[in-house]
Amino acid sequence: MARPYNPGPKQFVFAVGDGNDQQVSVGDPQEAYVAFSAFFRGRESDTYLINDEPAGQSLVLMPEQGVISRIKDADRPRSEYLRVDRANRYLPSAMLFFENGYAGLDRFGQWFSDLADLDASPETRGSARAATITTEAAAIEEIARIWADSGCVDPSDQYYVFFDSHGVDDDRAERAALLKLIEFLGIERVEAPAGAAGGEVWVRTDPRLESECARWS
Repeated sequence: MARPYNPGPKQFVFAVGDGNDQQVSVGDPQEAYVAFSAFFRGRESDTYLINDEPAGQSLVLMPEQGVISRIKDADRPRSEYLRVDRANRYLPSAMLFFENGYAGLDRFGQWFSDLADLDASPETRGSARAATITTEAAAIEEIARIWADSGCVDPSDQYYVFFDSHGVDDDRAERAALLKLIEFLGIERVEAPAGAAGGEVWVRTDPRLESECARWS
């Protein structure tokens, strides 16, 4: 059972730009997700907005553009954009927003402050994202986030495997960022064993990663 909102109930507004906004009052994130899923699947639109006005936060899903935007209207307003490569990513992003708002999407992918950055190649976007990470702590956290999304530990406990069973055309931006970050940290990359999927990245276990990967897993 989902953790109830405290204080609750919580109000959200769902909109697609046609003026027929839907306001819901819900007791927990699962109830919000069910309501939005029905709203999302019952309409054809290139933009879907979830607005949490009391918190000053919004999530915008743009399936036609393959983009998600998160917005925080605080003392320092902030908007960030994420390129989406699979249609089944939109509703999970909504669930994370219902659970923990803007910050709930931190681990969902590579966010950029400029929408134009999403037009670059995946490799360029990944490298640009990695270049913004300049401390060891931030690099370790980002590596752990990438690993938690699609990785595992080799049965020998000697290696972390990223993009487990993924092909070379999958996760290109994330892979480019990962390669830059392991180079930055001096983590040893090893050759994947015979039979491994072409997109897998194997690195030797490192004490700096252990606790952070455990936190994200």
